[in-house]
Amino acid sequence: MKVAYVFSTSGHTASYKLGKMILPQLEERRHGVEVVGMMFFDDNNYILRRGDPVGERLAKVAQEQDILLMMCDQCAIERGLAQGQPGSCQPYGTVAGVHVGCFPDLYGASR
Repeated sequence: MKVAYVFSTSGHTASYKLGKMILPQLEERRHGVEVVGMMFFDDNNYILRRGDPVGERLAKVAQEQDILLMMCDQCAIERGLAQGQPGSCQPYGTVAGVHVGCFPDLYGASR
């Protein structure tokens, strides 16, 4: 089964649910499903900042397991983690391999 995670609730959902539950399982290759993508909204984007311990671990796993890491373009721009305009921007100051986009980009990861 292929799954994609969307981290959209307020607060730092990613640092707890991802950092304490999902990421350790992915690192140990015992998560049980194929994760094809993760989409981050609002303050959850901060976990993808360069130097964040959870974000750096996630970037390594994403590269090894071909997982798309994506920030909402508008959320990332507002938080200084992307430069440009919605629909046409690049990540800035993030861990390796992060993309910036919108839902259609995430949907493409599941193919």
